Amino acid sequence: MNRKFPAHRRPGRRAAFAAGLVLAVGLGVSTQVSAQASVPAPARASTAAPQPVSGTFGQAVTRVADFYGAYVDAKGDYTDPDITLATALRKHYLTPDFAERLAAWENKNEADGVLRAQNVPARWTVTDNGTVGNGHEVIVTLTFGSGETMQKTRLFVLVERYNHIVDIDTTSAR
Repeated sequence: MNRKFPAHRRPGRRAAFAAGLVLAVGLGVSTQVSAQASVPAPARASTAAPQPVSGTFGQAVTRVADFYGAYVDAKGDYTDPDITLATALRKHYLTPDFAERLAAWENKNEADGVLRAQNVPARWTVTDNGTVGNGHEVIVTLTFGSGETMQKTRLFVLVERYNHIVDIDTTSAR
């Protein structure tokens, strides 16, 4: 064993040091949160504890959240968007009839029909809006930009046949 690198002999010390560093950084961040709460900041990775995300198999809200999360990720990399993944997600989550109507809307409006925009949102949320006929309506709120340039778009996503999306609109079907 090489004596020049004592950290290899005492992994417990290295782990304790790392844990102390993480704790010190975490405490420093928590004291700054209240001061920064009123100042808009650009979207970035958070040093706070991760927020749990949960879902239920077959639930419309979970299905729509899964679709929008993956779709925004696929489209969101401006230097290298994954168009193949975005196309596959559409094929998996949208009914064929709706996919055709969406493509026609996109040609007419020169925008992404899933996002109803030409760019990709910085944030998104999904909430339940209840049953509509034989389906379920889910509200997707997309947030574009930040600070003074922030804009929100509400989309009403209708999930029906075999848990597939059959419509995305800016007005509710209710």
